[in-house]
Amino acid sequence: MRYTVSTEIALPRESVVRLLADPVHLPRWLRGLVLHEPIDGLHGEVGTRSRVVLRTGGQEMEAVETITRREPSDLHGIPAPRVVHFDREIVADGMWSAARERFTEAGPGTTLWTSENEYRFSSLSMRLAAPLLRGVFRRQSRLHMQDFVAFAERGADVRDAEG
Repeated sequence: MRYTVSTEIALPRESVVRLLADPVHLPRWLRGLVLHEPIDGLHGEVGTRSRVVLRTGGQEMEAVETITRREPSDLHGIPAPRVVHFDREIVADGMWSAARERFTEAGPGTTLWTSENEYRFSSLSMRLAAPLLRGVFRRQSRLHMQDFVAFAERGADVRDAEG
Protein backbone atom coordinates (compact mmCIF):
# COMPACT_ATOMS: atom_id res chain seq x y z
CA MET A 1 0.00 0.00 0.00
CA ARG A 2 1.35 3.41 -1.00
CA TYR A 3 0.12 6.97 -0.68
CA THR A 4 1.46 10.53 -0.61
CA VAL A 5 0.34 13.42 1.58
CA SER A 6 1.61 16.99 1.72
CA THR A 7 1.13 20.26 3.55
CA GLU A 8 2.51 23.77 3.58
CA ILE A 9 4.09 25.28 6.68
CA ALA A 10 4.32 29.04 7.16
CA LEU A 11 7.97 28.95 8.19
CA PRO A 12 11.27 28.92 6.29
CA ARG A 13 12.42 25.43 5.30
CA GLU A 14 15.56 25.53 7.44
CA SER A 15 13.52 26.33 10.56
CA VAL A 16 11.07 23.52 9.76
CA VAL A 17 13.70 20.81 9.26
CA ARG A 18 15.64 21.85 12.35
CA LEU A 19 12.46 21.64 14.48
CA LEU A 20 11.59 18.28 12.94
CA ALA A 21 15.10 16.90 13.49
CA ASP A 22 15.29 17.85 17.18
CA PRO A 23 14.16 14.86 19.30
CA VAL A 24 13.26 17.07 22.25
CA HIS A 25 10.24 18.30 20.27
CA LEU A 26 8.83 14.88 19.28
CA PRO A 27 6.42 14.55 22.24
CA ARG A 28 4.98 18.01 21.45
CA TRP A 29 3.72 17.06 17.99
CA LEU A 30 3.86 13.25 17.56
CA ARG A 31 0.48 12.25 18.96
CA GLY A 32 0.58 9.09 21.09
CA LEU A 33 4.36 8.96 21.44
CA VAL A 34 5.34 7.01 24.55
CA LEU A 35 9.04 6.45 23.79
CA HIS A 36 11.57 7.24 21.08
CA GLU A 37 15.09 6.17 22.05
CA PRO A 38 18.13 5.28 19.95
CA ILE A 39 19.20 1.63 20.19
CA ASP A 40 22.41 2.41 18.32
CA GLY A 41 23.66 5.58 16.70
CA LEU A 42 22.66 9.20 17.26
CA HIS A 43 19.12 10.50 16.77
CA GLY A 44 18.50 11.53 13.18
CA GLU A 45 21.76 10.23 11.71
CA VAL A 46 21.73 7.78 8.82
CA GLY A 47 21.89 4.20 10.08
CA THR A 48 20.58 5.02 13.55
CA ARG A 49 18.07 2.49 14.85
CA SER A 50 15.58 3.63 17.50
CA ARG A 51 12.97 1.91 19.61
CA VAL A 52 9.62 3.65 19.13
CA VAL A 53 6.50 3.06 21.22
CA LEU A 54 3.21 4.69 20.21
CA ARG A 55 -0.14 4.49 22.00
CA THR A 56 -3.28 4.76 19.94
CA GLY A 57 -6.81 3.74 20.81
CA GLY A 58 -5.70 2.33 24.16
CA GLN A 59 -3.17 0.00 22.52
CA GLU A 60 0.59 0.30 22.33
CA MET A 61 2.63 -0.51 19.25
CA GLU A 62 6.38 -1.03 19.45
CA ALA A 63 8.60 -0.71 16.40
CA VAL A 64 12.20 -0.20 15.34
CA GLU A 65 12.87 2.86 13.20
CA THR A 66 15.97 3.07 11.02
CA ILE A 67 17.08 6.34 9.42
CA THR A 68 17.92 5.51 5.81
CA ARG A 69 18.55 8.98 4.37
CA ARG A 70 19.13 12.50 5.64
CA GLU A 71 20.33 15.02 3.13
CA PRO A 72 21.91 17.34 3.74
CA SER A 73 23.32 16.10 7.03
CA ASP A 74 24.04 19.70 8.14
CA LEU A 75 20.75 21.60 8.48
CA HIS A 76 22.34 25.06 8.59
CA GLY A 77 22.72 27.29 5.52
CA ILE A 78 20.86 24.99 3.11
CA PRO A 79 20.89 26.47 -0.41
CA ALA A 80 17.43 27.57 -1.62
CA PRO A 81 16.92 25.11 -4.50
CA ARG A 82 18.10 22.10 -2.50
CA VAL A 83 15.50 19.53 -1.45
CA VAL A 84 15.88 18.27 2.12
CA HIS A 85 15.34 14.51 2.50
CA PHE A 86 14.47 12.55 5.67
CA ASP A 87 13.80 8.86 4.99
CA ARG A 88 13.15 6.10 7.47
CA GLU A 89 12.00 2.52 7.68
CA ILE A 90 9.85 1.19 10.49
CA VAL A 91 9.53 -2.48 11.36
CA ALA A 92 6.90 -3.75 13.79
CA ASP A 93 5.35 -7.14 14.36
CA GLY A 94 3.77 -8.08 11.03
CA MET A 95 4.52 -4.74 9.34
CA TRP A 96 7.23 -2.90 7.43
CA SER A 97 6.87 0.70 6.34
CA ALA A 98 8.96 3.38 4.70
CA ALA A 99 8.44 7.13 4.88
CA ARG A 100 10.22 9.42 2.45
CA GLU A 101 9.93 13.03 3.61
CA ARG A 102 10.78 15.91 1.28
CA PHE A 103 11.02 19.58 2.23
CA THR A 104 11.17 22.28 -0.44
CA GLU A 105 10.77 26.02 -0.45
CA ALA A 106 7.19 26.80 -1.51
CA GLY A 107 7.67 30.56 -1.40
CA PRO A 108 9.21 33.23 0.79
CA GLY A 109 9.06 31.90 4.35
CA THR A 110 6.93 28.88 3.36
CA THR A 111 7.87 25.20 3.24
CA LEU A 112 6.20 22.37 1.33
CA TRP A 113 6.38 19.02 3.19
CA THR A 114 5.66 15.99 1.01
CA SER A 115 5.52 12.53 2.60
CA GLU A 116 5.57 9.38 0.47
CA ASN A 117 4.52 6.35 2.50
CA GLU A 118 4.68 2.64 1.78
CA TYR A 119 3.40 -0.24 3.94
CA ARG A 120 3.84 -3.99 3.64
CA PHE A 121 2.16 -6.55 5.87
CA SER A 122 3.16 -10.14 6.54
CA SER A 123 -0.20 -11.57 7.59
CA LEU A 124 -2.72 -12.53 4.93
CA SER A 125 -5.56 -10.79 6.79
CA MET A 126 -3.69 -7.45 6.88
CA ARG A 127 -2.63 -7.77 3.24
CA LEU A 128 -6.29 -8.27 2.31
CA ALA A 129 -7.48 -5.43 4.56
CA ALA A 130 -4.78 -2.95 3.48
CA PRO A 131 -6.72 -1.50 0.52
CA LEU A 132 -9.68 -0.85 2.81
CA LEU A 133 -7.42 0.75 5.45
CA ARG A 134 -5.61 3.10 3.05
CA GLY A 135 -7.86 6.00 4.14
CA VAL A 136 -7.19 5.29 7.83
CA PHE A 137 -3.42 5.31 7.29
CA ARG A 138 -3.59 8.45 5.13
CA ARG A 139 -5.72 10.27 7.77
CA GLN A 140 -3.21 9.29 10.48
CA SER A 141 -0.33 10.67 8.40
CA ARG A 142 -2.25 13.90 7.75
CA LEU A 143 -3.02 14.22 11.47
CA HIS A 144 0.69 13.92 12.35
CA MET A 145 1.49 16.57 9.74
CA GLN A 146 -1.27 18.89 11.03
CA ASP A 147 -0.01 18.42 14.58
CA PHE A 148 3.52 19.32 13.49
CA VAL A 149 2.26 22.41 11.64
CA ALA A 150 0.32 23.55 14.73
CA PHE A 151 3.42 23.02 16.87
CA ALA A 152 5.82 24.73 14.44
CA GLU A 153 3.61 27.72 13.61
CA ARG A 154 1.81 28.33 16.94
CA GLY A 155 3.63 26.31 19.61
CA ALA A 156 0.64 23.96 20.09
CA ASP A 157 1.37 20.80 22.07
CA VAL A 158 -0.64 17.61 21.34
CA ARG A 159 -0.25 16.56 24.98
CA ASP A 160 -2.53 19.46 25.97
CA ALA A 161 -5.32 18.00 23.81
CA GLU A 162 -4.67 14.41 24.98
CA GLY A 163 -4.69 15.09 28.71
